[in-house]
Amino acid sequence: MTGTLVNIAAIIAGSIIGMIIHDKLPKRFVQIVFQAIGLFTLFIGVSMALKTDHIILLIMSLVIGSVIGELLGLEKGMERLADRLKGKLKLRNERFSEGMITAFLLYCMGSVTIIGAIEEGLTGKPTLLYMKSIMDGVSSIALASAMGVGVAFSVIPLLLYQGGITLFASSVGEYFSDVVVDELTATGGILLLGLGVNILEIKKLRILNMLPSLVVIVVLVYLSRLWG
Repeated sequence: MTGTLVNIAAIIAGSIIGMIIHDKLPKRFVQIVFQAIGLFTLFIGVSMALKTDHIILLIMSLVIGSVIGELLGLEKGMERLADRLKGKLKLRNERFSEGMITAFLLYCMGSVTIIGAIEEGLTGKPTLLYMKSIMDGVSSIALASAMGVGVAFSVIPLLLYQGGITLFASSVGEYFSDVVVDELTATGGILLLGLGVNILEIKKLRILNMLPSLVVIVVLVYLSRLWG
């Protein structure tokens, strides 16, 4: 998982820079950076969501996945994990949980994450993940300047998610067809749209509870192909 480890290092380095900058920036600059990130997240979400060719499957995956996530309480579980880390490290950052969750979703929902992790799993070449590391490192500077140290701790779920895809792809990666990747990308795009809404504080959406949609869409795509 070389690509994922490099990705983690870039995010931590960017987060450190962001926290240093935060102490020197007036609050209004932090706010405008935050708004810019929210708008960019909406843009990326729209561009990804438009990749779908199976709108009904996309809707079904979001509905089913959201219900599963709500039953499992994923959002509350992640918040408890973040609060536990915050308590053990004796951190006073009020936005620790928000920073950790927001950064994780932003770094993990893109198509580059899925395709890059699959590429490394199949070929051992983390080229795309290296490119992603540069982008995430720059993004983490802006995020950490607005949200603080929680952004750096997003590398924990990132390791599990992105690294897990790499290991999974090394075993069964040949089953990841272009259709599956496109629908995964589209589903992730919808989740990024919701994340953008959260960042802009338009409305609080429980995006983490919708994450099972990424598994459901894969199942639905294969079932649809089996049933013709």
